[in-house]
Amino acid sequence: MNKKPDLNVLTAFAAIAAQGSFRKAADELGMPPSTLSHMMRTLESQLSVRLFNRTTRSVALTDIGARLLSRIRPLLRDFDAAFEEIEIQQNRLSGIVRINANEPAARMLLHHVMPVFRERFPDIEIDLVTEGRLVDIVAEGFDAGIRLGEAVPQDMIAVRFGPQIRFLAVASPGYLASNPPPKTPDGLHKHTCIRHRLPSGKLYRWEFEKDGEEVAVEVPGAITLDHLNLMAEAASAGMGIAYLPDLVTGPYLQQGKLVPVLSDWCPRGPGLCIYYPGHRHVPAPLRAFLDVLKDVDVSIPRQTPVLM
Repeated sequence: MNKKPDLNVLTAFAAIAAQGSFRKAADELGMPPSTLSHMMRTLESQLSVRLFNRTTRSVALTDIGARLLSRIRPLLRDFDAAFEEIEIQQNRLSGIVRINANEPAARMLLHHVMPVFRERFPDIEIDLVTEGRLVDIVAEGFDAGIRLGEAVPQDMIAVRFGPQIRFLAVASPGYLASNPPPKTPDGLHKHTCIRHRLPSGKLYRWEFEKDGEEVAVEVPGAITLDHLNLMAEAASAGMGIAYLPDLVTGPYLQQGKLVPVLSDWCPRGPGLCIYYPGHRHVPAPLRAFLDVLKDVDVSIPRQTPVLM
């Protein structure tokens, strides 16, 4: 082989392999499918091998095609990363980052991360979707997700940020004036509690820990809600005891609308993680977002105001 294929041809080859389709790869690369097909025929002729098995419905790598891809994929990633690094340093990136997060995490991003990110990268759009359920970010087209560390799927790369998070049992001073606070988690059975319905439909069991003893309580209650801020509002209105993360309770505690109970049973736990697929090349806009997240002080999310 006298002439080695150029970078554009190898990039096109990798795109076809990733998409499993000449048409989809052509759309991604912005060229006609016929041009892409001609490029691959020329490449196979240069190498004197067949790289793809083609049918009318599918395109699949041959064994030698798969071996070639495994060798060039790291090189292509390094090549892209080198130029993306320059763009990131020069703040010249454009594109979009789609992130799925729960509402407290989204509020924290809006108040502490987004202003810095927008200043550094004004041409990158952020599409932030908030929902309680844990979604498959790959299947639903997100670049990254943000959840508590314990909820991150095991096949994802997770980067912790921000402080540890503490779940607190809280109630209004008025409620506690008429109902002496419980001394142990079992004492919650004598109280009116504001229960939390999870996105799965199940009721959340309140989890406590003290001196190595772990307790999960199915609390009684006359009201059940599926929104953390509504639970905080209900508790501040004297409707009972709620069990909430300090990302939510912080402003209410500062204003004296809520006070903690069972504090010695409410230890801190792992905080938030941003996570993304490990088997994919990390898009430059997402890399830029991760860099900003590392730089920004998010140690005070409990000061984030709660929107009524």
